[in-house]
Amino acid sequence: MSTISTHDTHHDDHGHHHETFLTKYVFSQDHKMIAKQFLITGIIMAVIAMILSILFRIQLAWPDHNFPLLEQLLGKWAEGGRIRPDFYLALVTIHGTIMVFFVLTAGLSGTFSNLLIPLQVGARDMASPFLNMLSYWFFFAACVIMMSSFFIQTGPAAAGWTVYPPLSAVPKAIPGSGLGMTLWLISMILFVASSLMGGINYVSTILNMRTKGMDFWKMPLTIWAFFLTAVLGILSFPVLVAGVVLLIFDRSVGTSFYLSDMVFGTQIMPNEGGSPILWQHLFWFLGHPEVYIVIMPAMGLSSEIIAVNSRKPIFGYHAMVYSLIGITVLSLIVWGHHMFVTGMNPFLGGVFMITTLIIAVPSAVKTFNWLATLWKGNIRFTPGMLFAIGMVSFFISGGLTGIWLGNATLDINLHDTYFVVAHFHLVMGSAAIFGMLAGVYHWFPKMFGRLMDSKLAYLHFWVTFVCTYLVFFPLHFLGLDGVPRRYYAFTEFEFMHKWMTVNKLVTWSAIVAGLAQVAFLFNFFYSIFRGKRAPQNPWESNTLEWTTPVERIHGNWPGEIPTVHRWPYDYSKPGSESDFIPQTVPFSETMSSNLFHDFEGNTEAEQIQREWNAKNDPSKNNE
Repeated sequence: MSTISTHDTHHDDHGHHHETFLTKYVFSQDHKMIAKQFLITGIIMAVIAMILSILFRIQLAWPDHNFPLLEQLLGKWAEGGRIRPDFYLALVTIHGTIMVFFVLTAGLSGTFSNLLIPLQVGARDMASPFLNMLSYWFFFAACVIMMSSFFIQTGPAAAGWTVYPPLSAVPKAIPGSGLGMTLWLISMILFVASSLMGGINYVSTILNMRTKGMDFWKMPLTIWAFFLTAVLGILSFPVLVAGVVLLIFDRSVGTSFYLSDMVFGTQIMPNEGGSPILWQHLFWFLGHPEVYIVIMPAMGLSSEIIAVNSRKPIFGYHAMVYSLIGITVLSLIVWGHHMFVTGMNPFLGGVFMITTLIIAVPSAVKTFNWLATLWKGNIRFTPGMLFAIGMVSFFISGGLTGIWLGNATLDINLHDTYFVVAHFHLVMGSAAIFGMLAGVYHWFPKMFGRLMDSKLAYLHFWVTFVCTYLVFFPLHFLGLDGVPRRYYAFTEFEFMHKWMTVNKLVTWSAIVAGLAQVAFLFNFFYSIFRGKRAPQNPWESNTLEWTTPVERIHGNWPGEIPTVHRWPYDYSKPGSESDFIPQTVPFSETMSSNLFHDFEGNTEAEQIQREWNAKNDPSKNNE
C-alpha cells in the first residue's frame, strides 16, 4: 500500500529556498527536524535530571557535612551548605519525573519514532505533520512549566514521582504540595496531550502510509516496537489524565476522591469517603505500561543494531514480534504488583503475581534471541553496537530481580527499599538509556550527515557502563537489609550506619558517570558541525532509511519512493555476492541466494527461481 506516494513524488529540496529560520528550525513540520528537536530537548532535560541526582547523592553520602558551594547554587534550599529535607524530596520527585516522562518517553520515542517511522516504512512524512509539530511544542511547554517550579517561593513538587496523596492532594501539607504541585499537574497534562498526538500520528503513519511491498512482516523490528509502544500509550495515558483531573478537584474544589479522615495539627479536615488507593490504581494503570513504553523502543533499536553489526539475520523475527505483542497485552494487566502492600485481597494479589511472572516469558524470548543473534556473528563493535549490548546486559541483570519483586511474599519485605530502586534503575532506566544512546550513535549519520568520533564514544561507553553498575548494583544489598528509599539521611537509624561507605562508593561512581557524559555532549555537538562527513549507508544496512540522500530534502526521496521486495534482515545470506541485501533489491537480482520461502507463496516467482536453479544450481531444487 502506498498512500503517500501520491504526495508529490517530485518534491525535492528546491522548496527549501522559501523556508525561513522559524519554519525550518523552530516551527518545522518535517519529521526529521522534529526528531532533532525531541532529541536535543531530551538531552538537555537528561543533563538537568543527572545534576539533580548528583545533588541528592551528595546528601546521602555526606549527610553531616556542609558544602558552602551548595548554598551558593541553591540559596535558601541549602542554607548552611546542607540541602533541606523538603528540598531533598523535591529533588527526588523532579529527577524521577524528568527521567521517566521527559527523557525516556518523549526523548526516546519522540526522537526515533519521528526519525525512523517515515524513513523505514517508505513515507514522505508523518500522516499529520502539523499534529507532529504540535506534539513537540506541547512537550516543550511541559518541560518549561516543570522547570519553572524551581523558581517559585515554595519550590517544586515534593511527593515523589508517583505523587501519592495526601501529599499531592492537600496543598498545605508541605511546601512542595502547593504551587509546585499544581505546576507538576499542569505539566503532566500537557505531556500526555503531546504523547497522545504523537502516538496517534505514529499509528496512522504505520497503518496507512507504507510504501509498495512493505507489508507487516517486512517491517523492521524498530517499527514494530514504535507501533506497539504508541498503541500502549494511547490506551494507558488517558487514565493518568483522569486521575490528575480528580486530583485537581481534590486540591481546588473540595472533593474527596483520594482523601478521608485526616487531622492537620489540631484541625480536622472535612474530607471523608475517599481513598488514596484509588490514585494508586489510576496511576499504576499507566505506570506499569509506562515501563514498557520506555523499554520497547530501546528493544527495537537494539534489535536492529545487533542484527546490522552481527552481520546476521535477527534470530527468531516472528518470535520477536509476537513477544512484543505479548508484552503489550500483558503490561495492561499487571499494575497491581505495585500495590501488594496496600491490603488488597490475597486472591487478587495472586492474580497480579501470576500475570507479572508470565510477562517474564516474552522478555526472556527477546533476550534469548538477542544472544542467539550475537552467537558466532561477524560482530563489528561500533559504538552503537556496544551500547546495544550494554542494553541487553542491563535488561538481563535488572530483569532477574523483577522476578523477586513480582512475588507478593517477597515484595512485602522489599517494597519501598533500595532493592526496588536498584531493580527499577537497571531494568528500565539504564537499559533504556543505553538503548537510546545506541540509537543516537547508530543513526547520527542519518540525522546530521556526519559521523561521531569513535574514540570518544568508546571512552563514553566503558566509563558509563562500569559506573552504572557501580551505582545501582550495590543498592540491592541495602534493600535486602531493609534500608528504605527516599530517606534524607542514613544517620537516623543505627542499622543503616554500616552502609555509609557503600553510599560514598555509589556517589563517587555517579559523579564519574556524570563526567563521562561530558565526553558524549562534546562529541555530539562538535560532530554536528565538524564531524567527518558520512557516506549514504555507513553501516551497510538493509533498511529503507539508508536509501535516502545524506542531505536533508523535503519528502525524503528525490524521485519515487522505492518498492520493498524482502524483509530487512538478509545479512550474510549463503550464495550472495555481498553480506547485505537491501530491502529494495528485487529477488530477480539475487537468484544465486534466493530460497523458496523468500517468495511467500508467489508461485510465478517460485517457478522462475526453480527454472534458474535447474540451469545453474541443481542442488537448490529441493529446498
